[in-house]
Amino acid sequence: MLPLLALGVMGIVVSQTQGDPTLTEVWEPVPKIVEASEERAPSDAIVLFDGADLSEWTGDWILENGAVTITPGTGNLVTKRAFGDVQLHIEWRTPTLIEGEGQGRGNSGVFLMERYELQVLDSYENTTYPNGQAGSIYKQHIPLVNASRPPGEWQSYDIVFMAPIFRDDGTLSQPATFTVLHNGVLIQNHVTVEGPTVFIGEPEYEAHNAKLPLMLQDHTNPVSYRNIWIREL
Repeated sequence: MLPLLALGVMGIVVSQTQGDPTLTEVWEPVPKIVEASEERAPSDAIVLFDGADLSEWTGDWILENGAVTITPGTGNLVTKRAFGDVQLHIEWRTPTLIEGEGQGRGNSGVFLMERYELQVLDSYENTTYPNGQAGSIYKQHIPLVNASRPPGEWQSYDIVFMAPIFRDDGTLSQPATFTVLHNGVLIQNHVTVEGPTVFIGEPEYEAHNAKLPLMLQDHTNPVSYRNIWIREL
């Protein structure tokens, strides 16, 4: 007598050989081909900054050695194009020379739609409130882990952002979400955004356009950025 487990397996094998397998084959739509490599952006991406120029941006930061660095006090760097749902890759570096502590050390931010901030901060052996450290959805979601590298080393964010959806009357139909990998490590797992980033008080959604620019924050620290590309989803 065969063991029950063996009988169960035999039953599965028999069931897999009966019927018409073509009934569960889906042939359309056929995914388009996207060329991808570790050396360059995907072939369907919009390259926002490759180290050569800032033609995709408005702002007055320093461009040198393939990177753009915040000129403190000059304001934010903002894309000329507007975006909604996106996959975004961006690399950043906090200053090698450590000055300040907590929120005063290597502070900047990646703002999707100019409103929803993924925090940039030197969080390597630097204590601050966890929902304000590097990789936090600022003042809303603490990162799952701290994957920060030492100051002066390049780091990366890979972001999947789904924009909020508003009804015709301006009320919220669906909130925004973030999924984030920091240096290849998952730190935000499809978290729900409670509203635009605010420093004081509770966030609250207000209806806005379906597409808005990407913004990099001038927070008075000379943080650098490079290799920025984006895919519209």
